[in-house]
Amino acid sequence: MRDAAPLVNTSFTLALPAQGIDFILPTDVVVADKFAADAATKTVSVEEIPEGWMGLDNGPDSTKMIQEKLADCKTVIWNGPMGVFEFDAFSKGTFAIADTLAELTGKGCTTIIGGGDSVAAVEKAGLAEKMSHISTGGGASLELLEGKVLPGVAALMEA
Repeated sequence: MRDAAPLVNTSFTLALPAQGIDFILPTDVVVADKFAADAATKTVSVEEIPEGWMGLDNGPDSTKMIQEKLADCKTVIWNGPMGVFEFDAFSKGTFAIADTLAELTGKGCTTIIGGGDSVAAVEKAGLAEKMSHISTGGGASLELLEGKVLPGVAALMEA
């Protein structure tokens, strides 16, 4: 995966600003030596993930950067948690973003939470009622945004 990062950072993201898209990648992550609630953890730069360790949450700098980018948004579509929120050690990034989205909703931002894991995260954070819209159909939501006709919608239109 490390070899893919420079590719993502160059070819894909170079075209986005011209389209008015701000593609945010984390700069620091919480890493673990195993996928478990009791794993050893530490926060490192994305460039310094130790061999054999895995990134399981945003680091605090990345979370702050994302929160700052969200501050002026009028609409936010969130599809996928920041980390493995089911484990307390890796839930901080996800819950911090959920808190931010709840605050933004209260200020008039439209917040759309799509996907089963994202819905579970805002529910676990106790913030589901503070979001504008929640859907467990994350993949379907993204396909709809792409302009694809969903099979269920097509069937209704034909009926």
